[in-house]
Amino acid sequence: MATKQGMCKNCGSLVVFDDRDDTCECVFCNCVFPAEEAVRLLENPEGHEFKNEKFEAKEGGKHYYSNPVMPDMVQKAVQREKVSTKGDDLKLKPSEFEVSPNDVKAPKKIVIAFAAGVVGIILITLLISYPLYLSRTKLRQAIEADIKTVFDGVAAEQKEQDSFERQYIIYGLTCQNIKLVLSADIDKSTANSYYAKYCELRTAKRDGNNTGAVRMEIFTPDTIYHVTAEGVTEDVQETVVITESTAASETTK
Repeated sequence: MATKQGMCKNCGSLVVFDDRDDTCECVFCNCVFPAEEAVRLLENPEGHEFKNEKFEAKEGGKHYYSNPVMPDMVQKAVQREKVSTKGDDLKLKPSEFEVSPNDVKAPKKIVIAFAAGVVGIILITLLISYPLYLSRTKLRQAIEADIKTVFDGVAAEQKEQDSFERQYIIYGLTCQNIKLVLSADIDKSTANSYYAKYCELRTAKRDGNNTGAVRMEIFTPDTIYHVTAEGVTEDVQETVVITESTAASETTK
């Protein structure tokens, strides 16, 4: 069965009837009239006079009515109040599309596992890096203890013996880099001699291990020497002002 809608010709109310019936009956004024006329009035009620007469209800008559399809707001509000009184965890959301903190909170197991992973990574990093740091520090201290044997004759060129000891810096994981600051000029052969002596000292302090490319930089008033196993290159400077802080800043590059 399908229902159709029309307009009462007597009172103008909405009429709902079976599409198989030839007549319809208004549930408000009990007027019975042809169903086609009700449909026609609903489509175009202009010009029609509604008399609003009173009719007696007939026994056995058919009355159709419909309810709008929508939620019962009062019942829903009562149900929400009942649930909210049972505890905070059972409260209904104000909106189905609202995201609450409980929706995005990670489970405790995941939080604990993540924290344990971070701590584990930190511990592994420390276990690897700290022994390397101790090894590098020990090697550097051993080389510095005999550094004067590498630069024999250089100290005599300084005004003070101790000033020369503050004008070199050794760095690198295996102490493969060294910067030297001199107050007097030298030639390439002397620069090569310093390089060879430092390589020998480094190898001796490493128990004969000479792996790793050694690089030496020598700063003089007029020239900067770059010494490697491949040879010596020089940069001639018009004015070279070298201080202890300058040499230290170069090591951070």
